[in-house]
Amino acid sequence: MKAFITGGGGFIGSHLAEYLLDRGDEVVVLDNLSTGNLDNLSKVMEHPKLRFIGGDVRHPKIVTKLVEKADQVFHLAAAVGVQLIVDQPVHTIETNIHGTEVVLHACNHFQKPVFLASTSEVYGKSDKVPFSEDDDTTLGATRFSRWSYACSKAIDEFLGLAYHQQFDLPVIVARFFNTVGPRQTGRYGMVIPRFVERALKHEPLEIYGTGNQSRCFGYVGDVVKAVVDLMECPTAFGRVYNVGATEEITIGALADKIIEMTGSKSKKRYVSYEDAYGRPFDDMMRRVPSLDRIHAKIGYQPSLRLDDILREVIAEKRAVLES
Repeated sequence: MKAFITGGGGFIGSHLAEYLLDRGDEVVVLDNLSTGNLDNLSKVMEHPKLRFIGGDVRHPKIVTKLVEKADQVFHLAAAVGVQLIVDQPVHTIETNIHGTEVVLHACNHFQKPVFLASTSEVYGKSDKVPFSEDDDTTLGATRFSRWSYACSKAIDEFLGLAYHQQFDLPVIVARFFNTVGPRQTGRYGMVIPRFVERALKHEPLEIYGTGNQSRCFGYVGDVVKAVVDLMECPTAFGRVYNVGATEEITIGALADKIIEMTGSKSKKRYVSYEDAYGRPFDDMMRRVPSLDRIHAKIGYQPSLRLDDILREVIAEKRAVLES
């Protein structure tokens, strides 16, 4: 099998590349490294079946050539991370929408099955918990730039499903819910690596808002396996699937847990959203997925609890600090 991964130098993309290489696939990775990092691929960079190409997913000539030679396409390239989305809304919209247009057009030309990575952000501020794939979305006002990310990924979904409906293109859409694990950076606002890194340095853990907002954190290994299993399931195409975990925790309680597990002397520090992001910010209080659809389709269920995931992340971050 020949796999083409856009954004394969990123956190999830690099884990997916490793998974596919381990099962014997040939893997081509395209990444401009704007948020990805070659270090993420350090374990496999010399693998004889891996080819890395530095380039932008918005360039049709590059993408078309790579799609033509692939058996499966995994489109993960996107502008990600709340901090990046708030700071660079134009980049977010253009990268997410135009990149997906380019990928889908090429996949449709050669009729190649394609996986589209989406996000739980698409649900917006809905207070219907748990979130099911066909629920209505409730987005905030356009003056809050964070919703540009949700809208851009929703457009990606609409476009992917339209290609499936109109041209019978094999498309799968998955909404990731706070995927975490080793190699994730806190640079763009991801909370667990940010908290762990600060706790290991005995620095204050900055909690944005009240800390009462809750999230569910899915293990990257589970998410990657789900992505591959969905692509291998002939009846999975043309639908949207939640992928993540259902173990819910508030951000304040997460900070407490990380401080305890690291043996840190860190204290919690509460920061207003406006101080954190430099502008008004709109958030949702809970984000819990229904996993009924993906469980029924491929038997998916999370393999690790949050404490197990945190132990892995803490061990990795500690090793980096001590090296």
